[in-house]
Amino acid sequence: MSEPTLNQSTENVAASPVVTAQVVNHVWNQFQEKLSIGDDISAQVGLKRDPERIAAAAAEEDSARDIFGRRTTDVPGDTVGRRDGDALVAGEGKDTTIRVDAARLDEVLTLSGEIGLTKNRLNHIRTQIIQGRIEPETFKTLDNIATQLDLLVMNLQSAVMKTRMQPIGSLFKKYPRMVGELASSLGKNVEFLLVGESAELDKTMLEDLNDPLVHLVRNAVDHGVETVEQRKTAGKSDKSVVQLEARQEGDHILITVTDDGRGMHSDLIRNRAIEKGLITSEVAGKLDDEQCLELIFLPGFSTKDQVSSISGRGVGLDVVKTNIQKLNGSIDIHTEPGNGTRFTLSLPLTLAILPVLILRLGDQSFAVPLSMVREIISITPEQLQNISGRSTMVVRGEVLPVLSLSHLIGWEASAKADVGVLMQFGNNNFILSADGFAGHDDVVIKPLDTFRPKGVAGVTMSSEGDIVLILDIKELLDGIAVK
Repeated sequence: MSEPTLNQSTENVAASPVVTAQVVNHVWNQFQEKLSIGDDISAQVGLKRDPERIAAAAAEEDSARDIFGRRTTDVPGDTVGRRDGDALVAGEGKDTTIRVDAARLDEVLTLSGEIGLTKNRLNHIRTQIIQGRIEPETFKTLDNIATQLDLLVMNLQSAVMKTRMQPIGSLFKKYPRMVGELASSLGKNVEFLLVGESAELDKTMLEDLNDPLVHLVRNAVDHGVETVEQRKTAGKSDKSVVQLEARQEGDHILITVTDDGRGMHSDLIRNRAIEKGLITSEVAGKLDDEQCLELIFLPGFSTKDQVSSISGRGVGLDVVKTNIQKLNGSIDIHTEPGNGTRFTLSLPLTLAILPVLILRLGDQSFAVPLSMVREIISITPEQLQNISGRSTMVVRGEVLPVLSLSHLIGWEASAKADVGVLMQFGNNNFILSADGFAGHDDVVIKPLDTFRPKGVAGVTMSSEGDIVLILDIKELLDGIAVK
């Protein structure tokens, strides 16, 4: 076979998505021959080689190839997208931009101007006081300025928070197609309704809320509603209804996923949990109907006998509850056997401002999310009991483990831990002991980017100017049995 000419080679390259090494080498050899410069082009044209610059360029090429290009171990057509072991670039995969109404930005600008004017008045009063020119009305004026400044800062804070708020409809619009395809694959006739799409939520929470809602909506279609034949047998209409609704109540947003399907039976859930070994028969017999419904949030629970790509793997609602709790929210269930089920998510409008309870351990202040706190109780040595090597305490007939805050964070045991905080995290209740507490507050979390001790989610500053460490309860309890 005769070797291809230069023109023929380039035509083959353009026509084929894969270029062989033989063709490339032949084209390069012809190119050199046509220029009549031999093998070393740089020597013929008088260029000088700089070994240091060549080494730096080669290193840069290797680095770029590691991030973007094909590796020497890659096989054409075998790998598409990210490879195993590739590091994620910070923020990759998340939309970091926000569309903001110009009117909201105008409000922020107006409030900033008013704060500037109030600051000028405050500086004027400060100068008078420093110079000793104190008049009868000076302190009254100072009090009025401080009150006005406090109001303006609150309004500015509210206005800035509004710029982070986005309509939840931007999230809801992803689900109709998913529901339609899933219902079609399961042979079900489902009408999917969206209500309250204009309700607003912090943008960062919208991104973290997607996975829990996907689980709940898929569960409603897969587990909740019946097939057309089953609905006819039950005397229902052929078309089932799944509704996703959002509404604001105070400083929280409520999101409900409702279906008009078969509902849930507490006895069936109880027996299923026993079959899977999640609870014992003795424990199951003590549960009422409402507590039985909570069993569906246990890891590994599923009512499906066969594993499919949709369900039966025992992964789903436990992840939903965990993710909702990470957002300082809660999830409730209401069901009527034969009539349907409603899941209700309650979430704060934003995570930028967090209500916390401030605890004291020695001279250091710590904060725990107020949403996890059930009550504050006093602890005396007489109330503590040692069961199986663990400190426990009985509260209204319930035996609860007592966990020392000093032990959880690795400090020396405190001799005066006489305050206990009864906390609820998921299905676990426990008492967190500390030296004392300093009330509750709404704080802004400052993340620790360079150094973050275990169990610390971030820091804030108290009204006295002290540093307060905000605790990550999930991380603190990691590896510790609290049941």
